[in-house]
Amino acid sequence: MLDIPNKKFRIRLSSYNSDSLNQSCNHILDTVINTNGVPIGPIPLPTKRRIYCVLRSPHVDKDSREHFEIRTHRRIIDIYQTSPELINQLMKLELSTGVDN
Repeated sequence: MLDIPNKKFRIRLSSYNSDSLNQSCNHILDTVINTNGVPIGPIPLPTKRRIYCVLRSPHVDKDSREHFEIRTHRRIIDIYQTSPELINQLMKLELSTGVDN
């Protein structure tokens, strides 16, 4: 069993594009491993789906509608055994465009 200290550093990432989100998670994990941190994750969270229903015609044909969907993918990375060097490296890290933290 791993002896994990109580202090941890949690990073939450979200993006509309799952590929760029996974790429950003891999960059973060590489940085953490290179600075002797202990990463746990990325842990996938449920994907949020927002569905918008839009009328095709502004005046008639209310039965004719289009549905649009936006999916928000989310991940969590927990980091144990943090150091000031690790935090500085994570602050300098550039994530893919479209990834929010």
